Amino acid sequence: MRAILQIIRKEFIQAARDRKMIFIILVAPVFQLIILGYAANLDVRNIQTVVCDLDRTPESRALVSEFSNSGYFVVNDYAEKISDLDHYLDYGKASFALVIPKNFGSKIIQGRTAQLQILVDGSESSFATSGLQYASIIALRYSQNVLLQTFSRMQGTGIKVPRLNPEIRIWYNPELRSRNFMIPGVLALLLMIMTTMLTSLAVVKEKEVGTMEQLIVTPIRSYALIIGKLAPFSIIGMIDVVLVLLVASFWFKVPPKGSVPLLFLLCMLFLMTTLGLGLLVSTLSKTQQQAMMSSQFFIMMPMIYLSGFVFPIENMPKIIQLVTFFLPLRYFIVIIRGLFMKGVGWHELWAQALMLLLFGIAILSISIVRFRKKIG
Repeated sequence: MRAILQIIRKEFIQAARDRKMIFIILVAPVFQLIILGYAANLDVRNIQTVVCDLDRTPESRALVSEFSNSGYFVVNDYAEKISDLDHYLDYGKASFALVIPKNFGSKIIQGRTAQLQILVDGSESSFATSGLQYASIIALRYSQNVLLQTFSRMQGTGIKVPRLNPEIRIWYNPELRSRNFMIPGVLALLLMIMTTMLTSLAVVKEKEVGTMEQLIVTPIRSYALIIGKLAPFSIIGMIDVVLVLLVASFWFKVPPKGSVPLLFLLCMLFLMTTLGLGLLVSTLSKTQQQAMMSSQFFIMMPMIYLSGFVFPIENMPKIIQLVTFFLPLRYFIVIIRGLFMKGVGWHELWAQALMLLLFGIAILSISIVRFRKKIG
């Protein structure tokens, strides 16, 4: 036990001497969370729109007002001719173009079907898809208002208009803010990156400077050396969790709704996999550059793209969905979002916790066996 504590003490002294490492450990996670918390925003707002109103009637102006007052579209200019719209879309001055043809107002008054043209910049497909959905809703609402006004003028004829008033309740994220959805995932992402990267780089650095060979020739047992190397990064990981929780709760106003002690417990389970992956990378790499590249391309990027952090797993091909079952971050994303947004507890998360435990034991065991062979 004394040998383990001495190794842990050595690791902290070595980290304290490196000012860049202190910055990475304490400042970088908070800085990244703040940046990603603002940048990782999937809400589509203020779509730049240009209008070509060839009708110029009260009905056409009412339709344009529906778009501009929705909060989703910002009408930044008006075009005189349809051919002028190419300039706005080609140069990125607008993402949407609304074309209202002639006789639009007269057709509305006569109760006939009126046409409406929408041109969309499809170079950003997700942005365009959301914008088209909003535009369809606005056009449908405008059509319903016209229909209701027509029926209201016919009230004296005895015609009754049936209406449907849906009562919508949105659970867990009533405002549908993507930030509430993304920030818990960012916490999981930062925890994985920090612990995996730091573990792999620290062990490989020992090899490069020759201190690993000095530790090997000492009478320290292999298990004590492994525990002593991994324990400091476990502590650093939990410190980062505390910092990220404080920033998420007090800066972004996204506190966890579930049990905080349960959150720390499950973070420790996730740390078993990340520390194990970092140790495994260190046994396969000879230099810090190799360790960094291996961690990024073979561990972090697949987990980021396939864990459900950004892209829904349900939208992926079946073969890719099967691959995601072998990614520990997939289960931790479910855990962290459940604790932050839904306030669920152990009863709902035990299956994901069990998978994390199994992955942690398996990955850590393989890494330890390889590491012991390297120092044996």
